[in-house]
Amino acid sequence: MVTLFAQCMNSGKPPVTEKTYAGAEACKQCHASIVESYLQNPHQQTSAAVEDDQITNGPGTHSSVYTFDAHVKLIVEKRDGKMFQVVYLDGKEQLARPFDIRIGSGEKAHTYGYWQGNQLKQLPLSYFSAIRSWANSPGYPANKVYLDRPIGARCLECHSSFADVKSVPDGPLKVKEELKQSSLVYGIDCERCHGPAGKHVEFHLDNPQEKTAKFIAVYKTLSRQQKTDACAVCHSGTDMEVQKSTFGFKPGDDLKDYYFRPYGAVAKKSPDVHGNQTSMLAASKCYINSKTMECSSCHRTHENLKGNLTAYSQRCISCHATATIKHSPATLANAMVKTNCIDCHMPEQASNLISFQLAGKAKTSKYFLRTHKIAIY
Repeated sequence: MVTLFAQCMNSGKPPVTEKTYAGAEACKQCHASIVESYLQNPHQQTSAAVEDDQITNGPGTHSSVYTFDAHVKLIVEKRDGKMFQVVYLDGKEQLARPFDIRIGSGEKAHTYGYWQGNQLKQLPLSYFSAIRSWANSPGYPANKVYLDRPIGARCLECHSSFADVKSVPDGPLKVKEELKQSSLVYGIDCERCHGPAGKHVEFHLDNPQEKTAKFIAVYKTLSRQQKTDACAVCHSGTDMEVQKSTFGFKPGDDLKDYYFRPYGAVAKKSPDVHGNQTSMLAASKCYINSKTMECSSCHRTHENLKGNLTAYSQRCISCHATATIKHSPATLANAMVKTNCIDCHMPEQASNLISFQLAGKAKTSKYFLRTHKIAIY
């Protein structure tokens, strides 16, 4: 990859600038161990192409059949090495749509999409890890099949690193989004967090003796707000009005140049646990009373500690020595104080935006996510 990159630079193409992308593979030349570690991080796994029948290799489902009513069923099927969601009416196949892309790291769920020309459409069934079963995708009706819901650029801006998106006419006074399928960069890759690396790669390949990073975002030089903004691009909620695509955001940019903050009745609502991590953290006393606390105080982006409550609790203890915690003596004697601060002070809460419904069930099931407002509950 690096060789090809060097050849491209000498092939008469425009000179490399600080806006030129190198591709995540180029990072391996100097940062192999970091890249390999990051490949296990949920950020990297938040979207991917579905190839062959790989989704059948995961945990077994309760059933691959979702019954809408006495006449309509939707079945997950393997055909010629690829997976499909197939609609049946009174036992007769009506249409089939392939699994082309998955969205989500899989810790909570995977939802799926298929390509229809230059548009990406969502499939009606998602796989939920907590129940190890298929259920209707969030926002989908449980009483009818719906196969034309588009997956728009706003979804991809937080679940991928880049997509070439265009608005094209769609009848009188209407437009629609089109995505260039070959342009889609799956997952959150190195350059999504560190900025375009073309000039950085070119410089350090030509100057291997230089150990100070040039032409790339160096996080230790950023302010607390800049570090938080870099995470808030995707973790500040879905209730903000977009000014311009966040695919262009680089660490050090002001997020206010990309989003309009909510106002009026919307601004007064309590943030939902889905996607509002930075705003919830900002409401925590830990954050308010600190001059340095930000997302990376607890999260190390290059590692995968998902679900390791003891490791995260030790990061709580690093600021809150056990002797200063206002617990009763009996509570302090409990080992949980040292190994699991998280479940008490950052409990899982039900999202008001996402729910799902199992086939044949009248009630919807709540979708739980961990709050990032650190408090006494």
